[in-house]
Amino acid sequence: MLAQALYVGPGGFLGAILRFALGGAVHRWLPMSTFPWGTLTVNTLGCLLIGFFAGLAESRQVIGPELRLFLLIGLLGGFTTFSTFGFETMALTRNATHMQAMTNIALQVILGLFAVWGGLSLSRLW
Repeated sequence: MLAQALYVGPGGFLGAILRFALGGAVHRWLPMSTFPWGTLTVNTLGCLLIGFFAGLAESRQVIGPELRLFLLIGLLGGFTTFSTFGFETMALTRNATHMQAMTNIALQVILGLFAVWGGLSLSRLW
């Protein structure tokens, strides 16, 4: 268990830093928007990447168990964030922007599923 944590921990650290950087970059690109575009971008990209890397791990066996721990659980677990999605959606409902809240829910789920599918499809082409 400790040996596995040594693969997951650094991945989670790096994933959280990447989430912070990309989310901030999107926010700077769209500073006037009240919609959580940064979280949507991070979660959609994370879904694409987890589909891609999981597909490589399963179909091609090019990703060993240690790298899988680092990438899938650590890096992408730290990169994507369901709790931030929930918090931002609740903030939208508290600010009486219910249509934006519903749009956020729909986009997070739909884009996330399509991104996982896209990542799996890309891994088959690799």
